[in-house]
Amino acid sequence: MTKSKIVIGREDIASFPLLNLEGIEVKTDSGAYTSSFHCHNIELIKVDGVEKLKCYFLDPEHDKYHDKEFIFETFVLKKVKSSNGHMEERYSISTEIRLFEKTFPIDLTLTERGTMKFPVLLGRKFLSKRFVVDSSLTNLSQKGKIKFVTY
Repeated sequence: MTKSKIVIGREDIASFPLLNLEGIEVKTDSGAYTSSFHCHNIELIKVDGVEKLKCYFLDPEHDKYHDKEFIFETFVLKKVKSSNGHMEERYSISTEIRLFEKTFPIDLTLTERGTMKFPVLLGRKFLSKRFVVDSSLTNLSQKGKIKFVTY
């Protein structure tokens, strides 16, 4: 049985339609299992006795920042090994990402990445079923260049 995957480069531009965020820089990270998105002011709140997760995506200095408070009713607390090798707990949400003119479901852990160049990392859990990473290429989705690898 023949299968094919989309070739994605080491970085690209994506949109997150359910979060009202477009043109966000993403970096593929085949070393990371989970995907993550930079947020600030991540906190649990109670609304009518129900625990919810509140956060703001990006930083006020980011050109795509829209100062919109997000409140999630559905979220999970996960243990994640950070890039420095330490285990940390992060909240995870399910949303959608738009790449190559297609919308895909994605789970994102929410973390403070303010010092990083890319606000979003795409990890293996998201990449492996859909994409093959070619680290010599960039912005294939943004350029509208869809290339498939068949195996």
